[in-house]
Amino acid sequence: MPTASTNQSMPGQTDHTSARPPAASTLHLLWADETDTQTFAQRLACQPALRNATLTLHGDLGAGKTTFVRHLLRALGVAGRIKSPTYAVVEPHRAPGRPGGTTNTTDTAATASTSEAACTSPLDIWHFDFYRFDDPREWEDAGFRDLFASPGLKLVEWPDKAGDTLPTPDLSLHLHTQDDDSRQVSLSAHTPTGQQCLEGLGGLARLTPTLPTQPHNESTAP
Repeated sequence: MPTASTNQSMPGQTDHTSARPPAASTLHLLWADETDTQTFAQRLACQPALRNATLTLHGDLGAGKTTFVRHLLRALGVAGRIKSPTYAVVEPHRAPGRPGGTTNTTDTAATASTSEAACTSPLDIWHFDFYRFDDPREWEDAGFRDLFASPGLKLVEWPDKAGDTLPTPDLSLHLHTQDDDSRQVSLSAHTPTGQQCLEGLGGLARLTPTLPTQPHNESTAP
């Protein structure tokens, strides 16, 4: 199971890892393996505020950003093949509404519990990958401003490639691969919507030490 702790930003504290506004609060976790990744995705999918949130994902190639997104989409009820948007830049998805909140019979008990708390009406989701963005002006040309202004969940890999055109995210997820292949993870809230999600995840914060944060720049090497 993942371990976690929370911390509140002190007044005047600056987040040197991002050009975005300082986080109101941050949840620190350690994912020992992919099962921990899946478990956290299921917990996050439970949060009602996630329905209209923008979540940015940060980390080097191979850190597990796309793997996390796939687990989150499954937890939200997205069926069928989930493709990476590396070449298409964006892949749209639609999670069906589940008034009864049930899952298929092969789901685990944790997934079933997640689905019961998940969306009760259809949810539009857009998965962006800006890794191959060469010019932030492509943002306007592609019409992404309208997508980000519309209702639904936006998941964004390599957000720095979009420059200042990307709206302030509600949540930012930073993944750091450790020598033992575990992941040091921090989930930060930048808006009231993001803060609602963190508060809903408060049950993850047990009596464990806060993991240290480290300045991190995403690699641009392919």
